[in-house]
Amino acid sequence: MIKSCSSSFTISVLVNGSPTSKFKPHKGLRQGDPRAAFLFLIAVEGLSGAVREVEKKGLLERLKIGFSEVDISMLQFDNDKIVLCKDNT
Repeated sequence: MIKSCSSSFTISVLVNGSPTSKFKPHKGLRQGDPRAAFLFLIAVEGLSGAVREVEKKGLLERLKIGFSEVDISMLQFDNDKIVLCKDNT
């Protein structure tokens, strides 16, 4: 699915106000590509599911943060994700 998202489109470039003929990019996604965030979310959803399963099995313990001791195991913003867990060693 990810490969089809990054290879099933064509690009046309404006040169002096006139579009060139369409072509397919061969290098995949670049920084700033609007599809990059979508593909990140697909990958992170799988990671989030795996972390939830590990938590259910008791192999990962959430951290308690702040005075109100909020349980937290993941922080996500835009295209960044942090997985937090307690060190049991």
